[in-house]
Amino acid sequence: MSSLVHLCMPLDPPAIHPWPIGNAIGDVPPFLHISHIRDRCLWLFWRCSWHSAGTFDVQTKIGGPFGTIRHPDELSHAANNGLDIAIRLLEPIKEQFPLLSYADFYQLAGVVAVEVTGGPEIPFHPGRPDKTEPPPKGRLPDATKLKVISDHLRDIFGHMGLSDKDRVALSGGHTLGRCHQDRSGFEGTWTNNPLIFDNSYFKELLSREKEGLIQLPSDKALLEDLVFRPLVEKYAADEDAFFADYAEAHLKLSELGFADAE
Repeated sequence: MSSLVHLCMPLDPPAIHPWPIGNAIGDVPPFLHISHIRDRCLWLFWRCSWHSAGTFDVQTKIGGPFGTIRHPDELSHAANNGLDIAIRLLEPIKEQFPLLSYADFYQLAGVVAVEVTGGPEIPFHPGRPDKTEPPPKGRLPDATKLKVISDHLRDIFGHMGLSDKDRVALSGGHTLGRCHQDRSGFEGTWTNNPLIFDNSYFKELLSREKEGLIQLPSDKALLEDLVFRPLVEKYAADEDAFFADYAEAHLKLSELGFADAE
């Protein structure tokens, strides 16, 4: 287990915070309270929830936050490199709550990851069913796309049914975590404190590249697009505005294909 934690984030963890699980799902206890795993791996749990939900296609209604990311076929998608670590770390916790679907569990882990690291409170509505059929490959953003990256991002998020504002706000989630060379082809963190959720991602983006921090082509595209850039500037200047828009976008993402079915 300790070797898996090291793969999450080989950094000193921040201070311990309580888990606001009770606020999210009624009487379910704080089931993610595993301190030696928690702080280093929260960002990976966030990424797992994001990649699970972000496969949804608004036209075909295929994909989305329905627990399929735990299956080997979906984990093998290039965009999901490294998420097997999150699945393995979360599994013994999930086993304690057999009545909770994997679909709900992974999305709840993402909500908690944002809140505990200092981000906004995000509403959570349980009831997602588990599905077995994984989505096709290519549903998630690819920072190495050769065509105009802003067009690629609009195409990906358009398939989800999300807006330009949602896209930029969700990019701010990269204030958490890091890239690993062996998983994505990139190495490093986006911010100086990759275990805290704040608006640092946008501040660093506007300050241009710095030694020790990364900016992917998909990040730089936010500065080059006439619609994306004003939002970057807004969020860099106003963390409250970022938190409000992020919470709205995260809720939409976590309920793709689910909210409409209720």
